[in-house]
Amino acid sequence: MSSSIHQPAIERAARLIDAADCLVITAGAGMGIDSGLPDFRGRHGFWRAYPALGRQGIAFTSIASPQAFRDTPLLAWGFYGHRLALYRSTTPHAGFALLRDWARALPAGCVIFTSNVDGQFQRAGFDEEVVTECHGSLHFLQCLEPCCDAIWPADEFIPDVDREQCLLRNAPPACPHCGGMARPNVLMFGDAEWIEHRTAAQARRLERALPRAARPVVIEIGAGQAVPTVRRFGERLAFTRRAPIIRINPHEPDIHGLTVGVSLPLGALEALQAIASLRG
Repeated sequence: MSSSIHQPAIERAARLIDAADCLVITAGAGMGIDSGLPDFRGRHGFWRAYPALGRQGIAFTSIASPQAFRDTPLLAWGFYGHRLALYRSTTPHAGFALLRDWARALPAGCVIFTSNVDGQFQRAGFDEEVVTECHGSLHFLQCLEPCCDAIWPADEFIPDVDREQCLLRNAPPACPHCGGMARPNVLMFGDAEWIEHRTAAQARRLERALPRAARPVVIEIGAGQAVPTVRRFGERLAFTRRAPIIRINPHEPDIHGLTVGVSLPLGALEALQAIASLRG
């Protein structure tokens, strides 16, 4: 969809950013699509990205669970290992740099709240201290059991995945404390064992940073309603701080009920570049 038919909304978004002293960037899965990351929206979208799981009728909610690591560890690590390798090799699209540069010019900079586990904001040059990953990060590991509350970087694990079968060929990562299998430190479905203290520390930093902003604007990108964590965070700021929301989403752009907001039914990169063209 061409951004030209949304020119008034784009102009409004540019004015809101110009008037802000802090960007509150909230991002869901749609943020990564323009970088070439797969879209898991709907069962068929997921199976297009992982046809081996589609052939077996395995849904995202089934493979993205601690039980999958217990029942079919090489399949579970085939799925997550492929994603980890993909995230490590993916270059964030140009929209990340636009957001980063806008934030650097503002008195209170930016904070980021994302449900994405891909680490793309850090790869794009955002300071780790401003990022809150509410579902954890695939770049960190924890014990599957867990035997303790340790979280450690996944840097030493290099997955070798048979993409045709979605199976891990090499040994899964091991917990350095008990020797058992490790799993990603991400919040999965039906997950009572996720160790959240890394994310909790990020959230505390975020809550300390928000009061420093006098005129925050929320830029919400690619966050849907199926798992509404990201949307609810931004909308809380809209109601408690009267922060305007710029909602960028080609599928679910509605802003009904918000005090101040702009709806842009566009993809992340197209919307951000259109806004940038008006900000000089």
